[in-house]
Amino acid sequence: MLYNRELSWLSFNERVMQEAQDKSVPLIQRLRFLGIYSNNQDEFFKVRIANLERLNKDKKKKDKKLSGDVTSTELQRKISRKVLESQQKFEDTYANILAEMKTQGITIINESMLTAEEEAFCKNYFMEKISPLLVPLLVRKSVKLPLLRDESIYHAVKMESDNRQASRYAIIEIPQNSQSPRFTVLPGSTPAQTRIIFIDDIIRLCLDDIFFMFSYDRIHAYTFKFMRDAELDLDDDISKSLIEKMEDGLTKRRYGRPVRLVYDKDMPEDLLDILIEKLGLRNSENLTPGGRYHLMRDLMKFPIVNTELEYEKVPPLRHPAFGINSSVFTTIRQQDVLLHYPYHTFNHLIDFLREAAMDPQTDSIYITLYRTAERSKVINALINAARNGKKVVVLLEFFARFDEERNLANAEILRQAGIKVIHGIPGIKVHCKLILVQRREGSRLRGYVHVGTGNFNEDTAKIYSDFSLFTSRKEIAEDAEQIFEFLQDNYKQLKTQTLLVSPYNMRDRFETLINNEIKNAKEGRKAYIYVKCNSLTDEDMVMKLYKASKAGVRVRLIIRGACCLMPEEEGFSENIKGISIVDKYLEHARLMIFYNGGKEKMFISSADWMNRNLSRRVEVGIPILDKEIAANLKDTFSIQWKDKVKARNLNISRINQYIGTRPFSQEDLDSRSQIALYNYYKTRQQQQDNEK
Repeated sequence: MLYNRELSWLSFNERVMQEAQDKSVPLIQRLRFLGIYSNNQDEFFKVRIANLERLNKDKKKKDKKLSGDVTSTELQRKISRKVLESQQKFEDTYANILAEMKTQGITIINESMLTAEEEAFCKNYFMEKISPLLVPLLVRKSVKLPLLRDESIYHAVKMESDNRQASRYAIIEIPQNSQSPRFTVLPGSTPAQTRIIFIDDIIRLCLDDIFFMFSYDRIHAYTFKFMRDAELDLDDDISKSLIEKMEDGLTKRRYGRPVRLVYDKDMPEDLLDILIEKLGLRNSENLTPGGRYHLMRDLMKFPIVNTELEYEKVPPLRHPAFGINSSVFTTIRQQDVLLHYPYHTFNHLIDFLREAAMDPQTDSIYITLYRTAERSKVINALINAARNGKKVVVLLEFFARFDEERNLANAEILRQAGIKVIHGIPGIKVHCKLILVQRREGSRLRGYVHVGTGNFNEDTAKIYSDFSLFTSRKEIAEDAEQIFEFLQDNYKQLKTQTLLVSPYNMRDRFETLINNEIKNAKEGRKAYIYVKCNSLTDEDMVMKLYKASKAGVRVRLIIRGACCLMPEEEGFSENIKGISIVDKYLEHARLMIFYNGGKEKMFISSADWMNRNLSRRVEVGIPILDKEIAANLKDTFSIQWKDKVKARNLNISRINQYIGTRPFSQEDLDSRSQIALYNYYKTRQQQQDNEK
């Protein structure tokens, strides 16, 4: 009764590819969705497939059944078949988009299609910008291959001679930085006629300039990429600090075991054989033939050449509760405030921290950080607070996958500013999105709290859909203080009265609420559960929802990514319906609603319903106590549930079918939830501004 997590996740990534195939999506944005798909697929192999391969090497776990009643070996075979099918769909989709781009005057060309003027430009560009960055490696069968980075792409080069001399082989890392971006707009391009070339092909054009010292009759370059196991292994040397162990672990990860090779399907067998041998992938099932170009996540950075072929940029809204040049604290003292990014501006949260940093009454700021922007305004505000004499305590989670190096650097920057940096609980990630600001008001400290579903990252807040709740309720501030005391001294026992905290009471609270709905349904009373989250893979929670369905509880699920629950299956989930929404914003918010006999209980949370979130991470959820905010969130769920443009079915027999029919009617188009939500918040802002 469980759908396999990995296969479900691959279905999610297929929904991302559907956006690239959807002709109602702006053309260049479709190209960017292919980049998102490619990036997702790479991370899947580096994390999930690498983990499966480790299971296969463990004799005790090799034949153990996983979710979906398959062994790791069986699952790997299923994944390999699905990935090969998806790779072909990717290539076909990319070719179709390129053909459509030509009709709009945008052509991606290769080195054989250059005019004389363009060729001269490319050769000069190569000599000035690219050549100084190249370090070609000659490849010999008897010589070990130097370290190759799995975040890069490479040309595998073959030099052939007609006189039967042995072929020579080489590898060139294709540089990527601000000085040599992946795509170059060629001179003479106009909005009506734009010609673009990959840096890969500029290097192909200039192969003779790189290997001029060798004698050959033919030279060809074939692109490849590979992925390493992304597991971060830390040694148990008690003489080393956590930071030293992290730095050592990150170094080891650069040498991690290769788990996948994607290569140009036209690569000669002898060259491919050398690569497979040198990378240690001789017995791997994850060898994927592809097209001429790889590391296609770079499509996310495709140059803006025609704004009419991009999504229209809409400005984020000011929340009507926060007036211009007014105190954030005064507002939060008077009422709870819910922000919904990216519809609302993230600047309100920055204003909250900046005001706390300069406010003479601010005593202390406590915050958890998981992922931050590259030039983080959040970190700048915290540093400013410390310089203004405030006590600042930052729980910085080092183990945010792929952001570890940035977090190590941030820790040093914060420490140098005099900020206390703590690392949480050994073996448990701190994933909650919590802020506590304490102000001295009269004779006591008053707490102002933020609980959210997404990271304190002003960059991703423009494209991730998340909730942020601000409150100064005494009971919540006391709970937040308890949590931060516990994170600093976790030998203490943690007890919270209002906030839900995993792995301590969140699972129990949700299970109690589900049991209550089951009881009410069995007694013939109205009962429902609405859940919106990124992933639903925790077996116990899935079984609870099946039990609720059998009892007659109406269950509605909006799950963006992996979902192990199988909706609308006879005998155990007839009363459960599930959809997934993939659109221009990444659906990242978590919301849980329980009918509770007519006295609805509602929560937002940093936790998905996954075993890791409920059992192995510190997460925080908050009950919605303000009636207006509760109504707002209920509207939000309803708007998304009615989406007939971007919602897909999660029922296994109809998985990824669009809920609406095509072509769309105007009524269907009006139901597109992300546009409807923006209009919903805009209307609310106008109404409340008019009332003032």
